[in-house]
Amino acid sequence: MDLDIDFVRAQFPAFAEPSLQGQAFFENAGGSYTCKPVIDRLMRFYHSRKVQPYAPYPASEAAGAEMDEARARLAAMMGVATDELSFGPSTTANTYTLAQAFRQHLKPGDAIIVTDQDHEANSGPWRRLADSGIEVRDWKIDPSTGHLPLDRLQALLDDRVKLVCFPHCSNVVGEVNPVAEIVAMAHDAGAVTCVDGVSYAPHGLPDVAALGSDIYLFSAYKTYGPHQGLMVIRSDLGMRLPSQAHYFNADVLYKRFTPAGPDHAQIAASAGMADYIDMLAAHHGGTGMEATGRAALVHDLMRGHETRLLQPLLDYLSSRNELRVLGPRDASCRAPTVAIQTERPGAAIARDLAAQGIMAGGGSFYADRALKAQGADPDHGVLRLSFVHYTSPADLDHLIGALDRVL
Repeated sequence: MDLDIDFVRAQFPAFAEPSLQGQAFFENAGGSYTCKPVIDRLMRFYHSRKVQPYAPYPASEAAGAEMDEARARLAAMMGVATDELSFGPSTTANTYTLAQAFRQHLKPGDAIIVTDQDHEANSGPWRRLADSGIEVRDWKIDPSTGHLPLDRLQALLDDRVKLVCFPHCSNVVGEVNPVAEIVAMAHDAGAVTCVDGVSYAPHGLPDVAALGSDIYLFSAYKTYGPHQGLMVIRSDLGMRLPSQAHYFNADVLYKRFTPAGPDHAQIAASAGMADYIDMLAAHHGGTGMEATGRAALVHDLMRGHETRLLQPLLDYLSSRNELRVLGPRDASCRAPTVAIQTERPGAAIARDLAAQGIMAGGGSFYADRALKAQGADPDHGVLRLSFVHYTSPADLDHLIGALDRVL
């Protein structure tokens, strides 16, 4: 079954916005358009429920119920318990909070593994644990391909390693890493895992239970929702790590790693992400499925559509000898986030594309380590073209035509 792209685009007000007409959006890795169910819920919350939640009066009860609904429905779609999903101001903030918990939990001489394929948000906070005597081991990418070889991970694992942090896919390499296999390797060595899913989740919510990861993080604002970070922590690990919250919240798993008060309205609006997934599932024949089944159906529809659009773009870019595409050139094994190394600075090409009606980005994208490891200068930057399932074939034609003129 193919994704009904007309139905999809009808769910995003941005495509009817006059000021955006004639432009094609290829900066989705920096943040996606927001779907209408999220906007509707956010507006409703601010209009009629913007009170302290969980008090015994109707507006407050409705506010708390909608926050609970967001957590319950999204957790169910990822195959985890409701209290294993928590919200924070961003994935960067959530990762920092987790790193402080592990700083208290680990002992000097313990080791963790990080990669140089990561966005800095899932690398920097962990690397700073070295200040507390924790050994930080680097799982390095292949400089010619950006690939993370599993044999290099195996060589780093021993009984001192307590945590392995890695991305589901990189925001400049794009290759989809074999999460379940990596998690199994880490678990066999006695380590737990933290997976940065920020660059993957916009292309279909993951089944976290099937992946087996102990921690999974992603950003709602890149997944058609509000500016929140979503964090799955499996209960066994979450209750072992030191709480980072107020002492009176320490017994509640989804509060243990939320030091500040949550954004009530944005958490409630996140239920709109579940609305959207359910809407897509129902439209494509998924009525009656369990939550994980509906999410899996939508995941596959999204990935199928994106892969069909991505391969022609990769083929076009590969035909130009003056360009270097970072990461795989096979659309089936990567996300549609394509970083391109050129003689001109990435930001300069992005400015030229803007004049052609293409919204794209140029720079290092907080992935300086990954760029340096592949021989690309972060200061020079790369051009990054990123899209998601609401991108149309006409958008791709527009992009390729603009690249022809600009390059």
